[in-house]
Amino acid sequence: MNLTSLSAISPIDGRYAEKTATLRELFSEYGLIRYRLQVEVRWLLALSDQKGIEEVPELTAAARKKLERIVEAFDMTEAQRVKRIEDTTNHDVKAIEYYLKEKIGSQRELAEIKEFIHFACTSEDVNNLAYALMLKDAREKALLPAADRLIKSIATLARQYAEQPMLARTHGQPASPTTLGKEMAVFAQRLRRQRKQLAQVELLGKMNGAVGNWNAHLAAYPDVDWPKLASRLIRDLGLEPSPATTQIEPHDFIAEYFHALERFNTVLIDFCRDIWGYVSMSYFRQRTVEGEVGSSTMPHKVNPIDFENAEGNLGIANAILQHLAQKLPISRWQRDLTDSTALRNLGVGIAHSAIAYQAIEKGLGKLEADAWKMGQDLEANWEVLGEAIQTVMRRHGLPEPYEQLKRFTRGKRVGKDALRQFIEGLKLPAADKKRLLALTPGEYTGNAAEQARQV
Repeated sequence: MNLTSLSAISPIDGRYAEKTATLRELFSEYGLIRYRLQVEVRWLLALSDQKGIEEVPELTAAARKKLERIVEAFDMTEAQRVKRIEDTTNHDVKAIEYYLKEKIGSQRELAEIKEFIHFACTSEDVNNLAYALMLKDAREKALLPAADRLIKSIATLARQYAEQPMLARTHGQPASPTTLGKEMAVFAQRLRRQRKQLAQVELLGKMNGAVGNWNAHLAAYPDVDWPKLASRLIRDLGLEPSPATTQIEPHDFIAEYFHALERFNTVLIDFCRDIWGYVSMSYFRQRTVEGEVGSSTMPHKVNPIDFENAEGNLGIANAILQHLAQKLPISRWQRDLTDSTALRNLGVGIAHSAIAYQAIEKGLGKLEADAWKMGQDLEANWEVLGEAIQTVMRRHGLPEPYEQLKRFTRGKRVGKDALRQFIEGLKLPAADKKRLLALTPGEYTGNAAEQARQV
């Protein structure tokens, strides 16, 4: 059976193929080969720029352009050529070295230095930088833009409904009122903080040979400052040099990256569940989509499927991100191969995250607040003003304020008239009594609206 979106085992490349299409050039086998090729070319250029390596003279503009063109023109046809070479070498990184030698063969200047392709490198020198570049591009091109769109959309809800009063629920029970906008603002602020932490994770790389000591480099050119050369190359790639490594870069930064992304996703799971609940209580209505079906048997239903889909994908994403964050920093002695197969799944958790982000965006676009329904719930729960009343009583030294309100309200529905009658019987200053008598559940929202507007 040929591979299509219908025959793909993973929904990433099947059902959700359109939602993850932009990630293919980053995380596919093609993407990995392209990043490796980029590293090999940049290493050769770095050697040519280094004084003291006489056998690799400074390259002419034509030679440099030739190398850069090889990377720029690399496409699926070229990737297939690399894979055919790998069929013989049975080694993926060596196949790229041979491919590059093949591509420069017609250029005399480059052909003379072809044995300096992959010079003194272990495969992991190329691989770790390729994976770091992969994560760098994923963060810049996919994750942070998607995070910014979500934060903006939720912040828009916060401002739009800044003053819309809503009954809060703690432990699922009626509690002091808030505003719908302020509750959205909480999520916008939480997500913004996690987004910032993801953006600040340093992406590290190494280019220091078989066990991290530049052994072969110094054996061939003992007078070259190899750590300086490697650091310059790594920083030119937009990465930071890893301070000390074995054969592999220790992958701690990948764990930090995935932990930050996992926290962002966890906040979104919390958000999806809250929105699901608000839809269930009819605090939010969902605009219908022409032709869309809510149930195969119940035609009236408009299900919160976008938030359910997102919650499911975020859970899968976090399971994978968590495993990779726990596994990748662990390697026996100077290295074992368990990281190799794990690293090939870097894009899986990110892809499920991307699917979820798009589902949430779609769901947010359907939401409309139902002010009438929220008002009904507030009007049915006047007992939530008990907090305000007992707090004012405390201020003026009335006896057992909490206990009086507990006896009067706990586990009961107390109407407006009964509550006002209770207030009338209190020995409070006239101004405070008047203020309490005028208070309604819909007005007892503290500074919620202000918080929502500040998001």
